[in-house]
Amino acid sequence: MKKHSARVAPLSACNSPVLTLTKVEGEDRSRENVVGTTEAQSAGAAGAESSSNRRRLHCCIRVTTVQVRKALWGVAMVMCVCSSWAGSTQLAKLTFKQFDAPFTLTWFATTWNCLFFPLYYIGHLCKSPERQTPRQRFRECCRFFGDDGLTPKVFFTKVAPFGLLWILTNYLYLQALRKINTTDVSALFCCNKAFVFLLSWIVLRDRFMGVRIVAAILAIAGIVMMTYADGFHSHSVIGIALVVASASMSALYKVLFKMVLGSAKFGEAALFLSVVGSANFVFMSFVPVILYFTHVEYIGSPEDIPWAYLCGVAALLFAFNILVNFGIAITYPTLISLGIVLSVPVNALVDLYTCEIHFNTVRLIAVSIICLGFLMLLLPEDWDQCIIQLSTKLRKRDEPAESSADAGATTGLNWRGRSRTSMSTFAH
Repeated sequence: MKKHSARVAPLSACNSPVLTLTKVEGEDRSRENVVGTTEAQSAGAAGAESSSNRRRLHCCIRVTTVQVRKALWGVAMVMCVCSSWAGSTQLAKLTFKQFDAPFTLTWFATTWNCLFFPLYYIGHLCKSPERQTPRQRFRECCRFFGDDGLTPKVFFTKVAPFGLLWILTNYLYLQALRKINTTDVSALFCCNKAFVFLLSWIVLRDRFMGVRIVAAILAIAGIVMMTYADGFHSHSVIGIALVVASASMSALYKVLFKMVLGSAKFGEAALFLSVVGSANFVFMSFVPVILYFTHVEYIGSPEDIPWAYLCGVAALLFAFNILVNFGIAITYPTLISLGIVLSVPVNALVDLYTCEIHFNTVRLIAVSIICLGFLMLLLPEDWDQCIIQLSTKLRKRDEPAESSADAGATTGLNWRGRSRTSMSTFAH
């Protein structure tokens, strides 16, 4: 395995993995060791101390620069993720007014996944010093599926089920857009992170965290309140059920991917998504044809198809998947996930000015509860330890000042105590 490898999980917007660059970590450790040995050997020499201090300052400045750069990239990534996700949702809603064919739109958008590996290979040629032919790179990435590579058995047992889950996730999401507004759909889909935690805790035996249980409860409460907001009408209940089913399929996709395939490097993830898109084009093309001839998803002539809308939705979803799966190379995973929850208020503003939507108190509370649960699920596993360490450091900083103030004002405190005692005696 190469040192500059980073492992990711496809469709990981709400279960963002952690990027690990082994070479960078090794270089940092070597620099720290060099600084430590320099200080130990030159404890008595002023010149050596100044050089070691300069090295330490240089390392600190470099680390700070890297963090600032990642934070700036993160801000740009949040805006891109939010705009692509909200834009695809709004554009899909507009598409259904002219082309009411959710499965055909799902099939068309999923087929664009075929472009993942070609784009990755172009990036590999531009960045990697060891350039490989497409066949060599393909064979190397195929090792992700096993020692034998991508065999028919591996395809039908390890790839095809995830392709079906991918199609179901997108199809149910688009069906929900036909029933309810985009604000409710985008907010309810944020519950998939709570479902991921519950499935990971049950199936993968992940660490139990009380704050994530509370977040899952908030997500479920938000679903119930969202259903109550419209008075349990049939169309709203069906729409909510569809988007909750879509979030469940997304969570099942992520947990099964981690259980069956583990994690993937960038090239392996790109190949996997390209295989899913190719399989969708080869094996699922007959479904839109059947739906057309059965008049389930019928349109008069090809000229009536809004190709601009179809390509716009597919392009935005493709950009969203690129940002979610490969954005961790330049920024923090939490910021990428934050872009999804920020799409909820963006969709709410668009719905407020473009369609007749009634934001009653129950709906606002439900959306707020779901978003709060999503944000709570973004907390790291050791968030409580970090808070304890931070409070301990703050106490240690305050202790010297308090001790000096106590030592300088001991006499005054004693006299105040005596005066208070005498006053209480006279009072009695």
